[in-house]
Amino acid sequence: MSRFDEPLTKALDPKTAKLLHSVLGLETVGDLLRHYPRRYAERGELTALDALEVDEHVTVVGEVSRLMRKPMRNRGGTWLEVEVVDADRNKIYLSFFGKGSHVAESRLKPGRRGMFAGKVGLFGSRTHPRWQLTHPEFELFEENEAGAEEFSAAPVPIYPAGKDLTPWVIRRAIGVVLDTLGPLADPLPAALRARHKLRDLDEALEAIHRPKDFGDVQRARDRLKFDEAFVLQSVLLQRRQAATAWPAKARPRRDDGLLSEFDARLPFALTEGQAAVGEEIAADLAREHPMHRLLQGEVGAGKTVVALRAMLQVVDAGGQAVLLAPTEVLAQQHHRSITAMLGDLAQGGMFGGTAVTLLTGSMGAAARRAALLDAASGTAGVVVGTHALLQEHVQFADLGLVVVDEQHRFGVEQRDALREKAGGGRPHVLVMTATPIPRTVAMTVFGDLEVSTLSQLPSGRAPITTHVVPAADKPHYLERTWERVREEVALGRQAYIVCPRIGDLEGDEGDLEPGAGRSGEGASGEERRPPLAVFDVAQLLSEGPFHDLRLGILHGKLPPEEKDAVMRAFSRGELDVLVATTVIEVGVDVPNSSVMIIMDADRFGVSQLHQLRGRVGRGGLPGLCLLVSDFPEGTPARARLDAVAATLDGFELSRVDLEQRREGDVLGAAQSGRRSSLKLLQLLRDEDVIEAAREEAARLLADDPELAGHEALRAEIDRLLADQRAEYLEKT
Repeated sequence: MSRFDEPLTKALDPKTAKLLHSVLGLETVGDLLRHYPRRYAERGELTALDALEVDEHVTVVGEVSRLMRKPMRNRGGTWLEVEVVDADRNKIYLSFFGKGSHVAESRLKPGRRGMFAGKVGLFGSRTHPRWQLTHPEFELFEENEAGAEEFSAAPVPIYPAGKDLTPWVIRRAIGVVLDTLGPLADPLPAALRARHKLRDLDEALEAIHRPKDFGDVQRARDRLKFDEAFVLQSVLLQRRQAATAWPAKARPRRDDGLLSEFDARLPFALTEGQAAVGEEIAADLAREHPMHRLLQGEVGAGKTVVALRAMLQVVDAGGQAVLLAPTEVLAQQHHRSITAMLGDLAQGGMFGGTAVTLLTGSMGAAARRAALLDAASGTAGVVVGTHALLQEHVQFADLGLVVVDEQHRFGVEQRDALREKAGGGRPHVLVMTATPIPRTVAMTVFGDLEVSTLSQLPSGRAPITTHVVPAADKPHYLERTWERVREEVALGRQAYIVCPRIGDLEGDEGDLEPGAGRSGEGASGEERRPPLAVFDVAQLLSEGPFHDLRLGILHGKLPPEEKDAVMRAFSRGELDVLVATTVIEVGVDVPNSSVMIIMDADRFGVSQLHQLRGRVGRGGLPGLCLLVSDFPEGTPARARLDAVAATLDGFELSRVDLEQRREGDVLGAAQSGRRSSLKLLQLLRDEDVIEAAREEAARLLADDPELAGHEALRAEIDRLLADQRAEYLEKT
């Protein structure tokens, strides 16, 4: 009998087990049984070919239409071309050479249907390209004794596969372990299964891999989705319970301290949202267990003011606060803006000395020593910095609060390194993001954090108009783009122009989001040109339409003093146009900037485009954002840009973004270095499942916090955490 935790090397033949491990990373029987079909084919229907992507390993279901022997070019012999059609009579061609062509010819007869797997490519002319699989693996549907093809109602599972590993090899391996699988302990209590009308685990696994019909598939998916949601919510709720037991120094608010003085001097009134969130944070800081709160809000919603008020409350209570920024430009910007907001409160005496200290990795030796001394001695009440704050020799006198700006830009190990510098107890933690997160995503990704949302923009923020500029189809639109920039500059305003790359050298890529912009195939299959670079665009503009304007260049490889000098010059109005990478994505605040031009906008993620757009319209001036792209209407890339242009609602855009990204990306799989634990659950489409699972997990943990009476569930949680995800869940 096979067990869930049994190695595949014992359950299967060595060759298959090795292949499953090398291609898919599967190690145990449980791993294999959780490798669910990507889709199902019906034997009487064929797969549409209009969703294929070049160089993708695909499996298509089709019908052999005809076979053609063709002569080899420049040498003797022939090769076999097989035409396969789909349900709409779209065609894909299979190419076989050498001995393999004769084997294929003997088996592939016109009218036979089956599955064909391989790496798909385009060949032929640019005007009439044809899909092609070279030497594909194939499996034909069975024939009965009379030679007629079997058309059973049972769906055919098609699994995510890869090079040298076909879906039917996976299907056969799963059949072997299902046939020998012993009794399974079910992680879902029987009463829970009854309440939600869920089938048992062994029934669900049998049905999802060997369904009798599509109703079987749906019932199995319903059960297995609930498993994923329930186990993950149980982990997150346990983390929240454990956090309440960790010690932390309470930092209650003082009525006569710096925070009260700062509030009295504010030249504007806090929004209702800022005031309400401020009260939530103040209450958290006054408790004797660490705050773990996510502060999310639109670009320009005033998160920095909220964070600064929290830092001042901690300083009033005798502690220190740290603000961790992802880039030196942003760290310097935060340092300047905090110092400016505090005014003379940031001078000696109020904090007992140097109030606000900046610490970055490329500071000069003397300045760095002084900053380190200020942090270690407690002279600095507020320390702003980059990853340089995470180094072992950086110490604090009494670290009370860690504020992490744009938390998704830091790995879990980095965030944890700073948290561990608090000496006795743990510091309070506030993580901020300007990428709004739908409620269900927040519930799943940040289920162990309290979530505060700023949805109200401060007064004085002007609306931003966004348009897509189809540069390839309508080049005169690009000319008009440069004219608009000149018009704004003539009115005394300034503009940003953002490019994906710095230059032509390796490592000159900008800071694109994972998977945001592919640089491979273009809209019609041809090879795309390299992404536009800051140096090239700046030169073209300075020698062309902007020959008489003052241009500056900013990117991540500039020395820190140069970055700071460029940003200061732009802030003072000494530059008309700043050509930059996404180094200006967050935190940069120049009220006089009114235009944002994003070149090759299709290469950026939705959230990045929204963030970049938020750099304009900050000073009461109407903002204009132009998204320049070569992609025509009707392509997925253009649809994504049209979605950004159609709304300023970050929450709506976050849903668009998530629809196009894998769930594992959102759950931090890239940071933990492992696959996502979510195979079937979709965070946006399964909101009801997630909410129901969270309620059930909360009910169960309230009765049995240690899960002493739920051994199978505890084993599932251990499996999840053992998959090198414990650090991610603990440190986030």
